[in-house]
Amino acid sequence: MLKGFKMKLYKGQEKEYERRHNLLWPEMKNMIREHGGRNYSIFLDVDTGILYGYIEIEDETLWAKGAETEINRKWWDYMADIMETNPDNSPVCKDLQLVFHLD
Repeated sequence: MLKGFKMKLYKGQEKEYERRHNLLWPEMKNMIREHGGRNYSIFLDVDTGILYGYIEIEDETLWAKGAETEINRKWWDYMADIMETNPDNSPVCKDLQLVFHLD
């Protein structure tokens, strides 16, 4: 299953966002894989600060359970100072509708 979504960085936080992801914790990598995530990419529109994510997941229910893990909540807390978040520090995230795919 293909999943696309968007999030938003605070202005001037582009390099910090990239730095933190280049040092992604091994526990986060494991959590993503354990919850069915593969081939994960995040793209940045530098003009708007909008992040566009793409991930292949096994199924939506398994993937959603990853949000409940301790390591994921720790990651959200770690990232909350550089991007738009909800009151629980989860990123403000909007799913995107797939309109075209070519293998």
